[in-house]
Amino acid sequence: MRVGSWRGPVAAAAAVALGAVLPAAPVGPRGRALLAVGAGIGAVALTRASGLDRHALGLDVSRLRAGLRWGAVAAGTIGAGYVVALAVPALRAHFVDGDRGRREDFYEWIGLHIPVGTVLAEELLFRGALTALVGPLPQAVAFGLWHVRPAIVAGDNIATTVAVTGLSGLAFAWLRRGSGSVLAPALAHLAVNVGGAIAVRVATARTASERV
Repeated sequence: MRVGSWRGPVAAAAAVALGAVLPAAPVGPRGRALLAVGAGIGAVALTRASGLDRHALGLDVSRLRAGLRWGAVAAGTIGAGYVVALAVPALRAHFVDGDRGRREDFYEWIGLHIPVGTVLAEELLFRGALTALVGPLPQAVAFGLWHVRPAIVAGDNIATTVAVTGLSGLAFAWLRRGSGSVLAPALAHLAVNVGGAIAVRVATARTASERV
């Protein structure tokens, strides 16, 4: 699907550039969440203005039920995976993190920052606008590169982060294509991130209690 040969690549490059500067924006976590979701909404608005309809963006209301079905299955599978991992000591150990597992803003993090500043923002930007403009594979590459700066800030391995998030971007795009709705990848994305945060918290607390 083409809407001007230059718009897709420019939009992808802009998304990667935004991912490089957003984590360092001096507006605090809440401000960065608002900036991110604003970017997602803005990208959708610009893409709509370029001529693409809601169906092309995965925002067709008639596809919400399908998106809910696909997303619920994906989220349930992901959640079950976390439960199994936490039940196996060798796997649970990989989730132990003294800093992330004891963060004071945990409930705000899983209740606001992840759903709004991460999931809503990224699904609108990548599975909504960019997938419509450049297709699943290029958006997945951009999604991986979007995480370079956050990986640097968090001290995570950059190559691993880009590879994992890029593959996640492909999986999310598959859910979006199969269901016809960005709701499906949004629910899966939410399960991955919120489930991961909860798993880290539970694993860290349980390990600490076992050492007492």
